[in-house]
Amino acid sequence: MHSTGSACTGRPLEMAVRVLDGRWKVPILFQLFTAPTLRFSKLQRAIPGISQKMLIERLRDLEADGIVSRTVHPVVPPKVEYGLTDRGRGLLPALRALHLWAEQL
Repeated sequence: MHSTGSACTGRPLEMAVRVLDGRWKVPILFQLFTAPTLRFSKLQRAIPGISQKMLIERLRDLEADGIVSRTVHPVVPPKVEYGLTDRGRGLLPALRALHLWAEQL
């Protein structure tokens, strides 16, 4: 039974689900769990069906939420790498558990 007056609310869980919401964020995160950093082009090739525009938008979302870091190296052509922040790496156990749960469906 849910009580609106209880001290424990679903707010943190709602915020976590919002961070992971959408079709592409979880596949992006799984790719970033495989390597410390990935260049944009390699990340795009690793996720079939994602457009450049969508990858840029989702990476910006994840960066704004403090999950992904973006590093621009001052070379020509520009080299941009993405990696997980400490906060992003903290998602690994939860996503592993979710993956195991999904396999049982």
